[in-house]
Amino acid sequence: MNTLSSTLWPWMALVGLGAFHGLNPAMGWLFAVALGLHRQSRSLVVLSLVPIALGHVAAVGAVLLAVIVFGTVMDAGLLRRSAGILLLVWAATHTLAGHRTPIRIGMQTGLSGLALWSFMMASAHGAGFMLVPALLSLCVSPGMGGELTASSSVPISFVALGVHTGAMLTVIGAMSLIVYDKGLGFLRRGWINLDVLWRVVLAGGGILLLAT
Repeated sequence: MNTLSSTLWPWMALVGLGAFHGLNPAMGWLFAVALGLHRQSRSLVVLSLVPIALGHVAAVGAVLLAVIVFGTVMDAGLLRRSAGILLLVWAATHTLAGHRTPIRIGMQTGLSGLALWSFMMASAHGAGFMLVPALLSLCVSPGMGGELTASSSVPISFVALGVHTGAMLTVIGAMSLIVYDKGLGFLRRGWINLDVLWRVVLAGGGILLLAT
């Protein structure tokens, strides 16, 4: 892998994962549409992006912060292997658990409930853990002695979180407004099983970390 591609792929992964999260109805856009339809307000659909973003940032940011904290006291190789094993375990857990979830929030919840839903779903899906391969690639490099330092990792993590969340909100915003204007008929006609694809992505990220 040349220098340019090794620099670009983590950012492309952050954007791609953000777009993938945004495409998943469970991450918030279906709730935003339901809330807008219930109150007959298109502007409320747009406003719903704020609590969705806050919940997602809180869940993902907590994981990235934990990675930085552990990374400053652990060997980078051990951190990669531990994160890889965790991703594989998370993928296996999703496969065994299926769609069962203890989360119970109505489709007509308010903005605070939407923020809680966003936080819980991002946590349950392992959204933050899936960013670990890209984050480690950005924060740990041979030029840094193969070590992760808080002084350099914290600002990179903020930027990475912003890029990821921005991509997610772009897709969620587009999906929310399109579905609000056109209706939910296409969901009844068929929808891609994103949960199966997400398990594959989680497992792939774990394998990537173990193989690095």
